[in-house]
Amino acid sequence: MEEFLLALVPDLQDAWKGATEDEIVQIEAIAGRPLPRFYRWFLMRMGHDMGPLGYPTADFSAPKVLECYARRQFVPNPRFLMIGHESDEMMPLHFFYDFDHSVREDARVTKSHALGGGFHHVFDTFREKLTWGTFLAFYLTTLPQCCVGSFRRHDGGDLRTALDPLMESLGFIRPIATGPNCAIYRGSRASMVTYSGPEGLPGYQTFRLAGEDSARLRRILGSLGCEPAFHVKVREWLPRLASGV
Repeated sequence: MEEFLLALVPDLQDAWKGATEDEIVQIEAIAGRPLPRFYRWFLMRMGHDMGPLGYPTADFSAPKVLECYARRQFVPNPRFLMIGHESDEMMPLHFFYDFDHSVREDARVTKSHALGGGFHHVFDTFREKLTWGTFLAFYLTTLPQCCVGSFRRHDGGDLRTALDPLMESLGFIRPIATGPNCAIYRGSRASMVTYSGPEGLPGYQTFRLAGEDSARLRRILGSLGCEPAFHVKVREWLPRLASGV
């Protein structure tokens, strides 16, 4: 995990700053349970400053978490722990852990308003949110050509059981393990991420495929399109192809 992030963002180790042990203990007391192993690692590495990985309007720092609970903006809850404060006044949906969906030494990340209301489930784990987003922002978006679209498995089954071996046969590796609702695939001249989120449509995930040129991406899409188990739909090319297709 750490090696994966440092390879994508080489100056990260000099920029991030961890929380103190006392701050971690205080957050654990608010949670009322042992913190997930990944969250403890995150706080130790980036609990004061995420460096280049920081979000424009969301603050995941330990001091911010403790401040929000001290001000009673949020009250301790045995199921939900606020881990990221959103300052965007137009869409103030804060990030929470949902401990009822703990998995892989981590837990589901969901979003909700401080005043209550429904929850919007984002990722199965905080680890997946961080690694998937970092790969997208610091690698995929730097490649000159990309296309976005979706995969839909005809029988509504687990898309990844069909997609993973096919991507492997095309020379892609999965540099970081993920659950069934998102994936990272890296190749020598093209890479891809897929996403559906927790409780998404069965057998459905969006994708972003990027590489050096459209011809290479078309060949990959052609191979994927020959798979009888699922349907491939391309929604957009970025930048737009000269043919408009």
